[in-house]
Amino acid sequence: MQDLAPKYLMFRNRLEKVYRHLKKLAKKQGITCYRIYDHDLPEFPLIIEIYEDKLHVSEYKRRHLMSEEEHEKWLNECVKIMRDVIQIAEENIFLKTRKRKEGRGSQYQKTGELKNEFIAHENGLKFIVNLSDYLDTGLFLDHRLTRQMVKERSNAKRVLNLFSYTGSFSIYAAAGSASKIVSVDLSKTYLNWTQRNMDLNFPGFRNHELIHADVKQYLKTIAENTFDLIVMDPPTFSNSKRMEDFLDIQKDHVELINGCMGLLTKEGTLFFSTNYTRFQIANQLLPHLEIKDITSKTIPFDFTGKLKRQCFLITRA
Repeated sequence: MQDLAPKYLMFRNRLEKVYRHLKKLAKKQGITCYRIYDHDLPEFPLIIEIYEDKLHVSEYKRRHLMSEEEHEKWLNECVKIMRDVIQIAEENIFLKTRKRKEGRGSQYQKTGELKNEFIAHENGLKFIVNLSDYLDTGLFLDHRLTRQMVKERSNAKRVLNLFSYTGSFSIYAAAGSASKIVSVDLSKTYLNWTQRNMDLNFPGFRNHELIHADVKQYLKTIAENTFDLIVMDPPTFSNSKRMEDFLDIQKDHVELINGCMGLLTKEGTLFFSTNYTRFQIANQLLPHLEIKDITSKTIPFDFTGKLKRQCFLITRA
C-alpha cells in the first residue's frame, strides 16, 4: 500500500478544525451530543459523533481496495488521530460499519450483545443511549431542533408518535405537558426502550400508551379527531416479516399522510420527516393540505450543509 502519511495529516487537520469550531458552538448551546465529522474527506468515509465523554464512529461500507490487514492498519491510524485530537480514551471509542445511504430501517439491526448503555442529556432531558449493540444509538442527533418544536406545540395536546423508535419525540411531548401520548412501533425492544426513557424522565407520567403495531394497519383502526399532533419519521424502506405489507416511503407517503390527517382534529398538525435522499412529496395528490417544508428550520449547527433528510409541517388547507 502506498504511503498514506500525507492523507492522515490531512484527516487530522480537518478533524482538528471542525472539532475546534463545533465544540465552541456546542458548549455555547449546552449540547453534549453532536456530530463533528461526516465524510468530509473522500479518503476517510467516516461519521464521528460525540456522546458526552464517548465517541461513536461509523465507517461507510465501500470498495476500499485494501486487504484486511491494510484496512485494519488504516482504521487503527484513524482511531489514534481521533483519540489525540479529541483527547478521549480509546476504550470510549465505539466503531461500527454501515452501508452507504442506508435508511432508518437499519435501526432494527443488532450488532452485538454488549449492552453498553449510559445516560445522555439533551435540553434538560435524559436518554438511554447504546453505542455498541445496534447500528443506531437510540437518539437521532439530527432531529434535535425538531424535537424542540414538538415540545413547544405539545401543551395540553394529544400526541401520536409513529415509528416511534426509542421515543425521543414522546419524551419531548411529555416535557411540553402533552395531555396524552401514544407511541407506536413494530419493535417490542424499542417500545420497551421508549418506556424506560419515559420512566427516566417522568416516572409519574401515566398518560403514555405503547402500541406494538404496523403503522400502516394501525392508522386504519383509529377514529377521527383522536389526536391534536402527530409525529411521523418512518424508515425509507421496510419489509419486516411482522408487517402485512412492505413499506416504501416514496410510494406509500400519500397513504400514510392521508391516514394521519384522518386522525387529527380540524386544527391538528403533522410533523412528517423522511431520510430518503431522493424523496419528492406528491403535492398534487394532497391538494387538500397545506404542506410547509421546514427542513431548513430543523437543521442543527452540527449538520449544516450535510443533512439530506427532509421535514414537513402539514395541516389542513
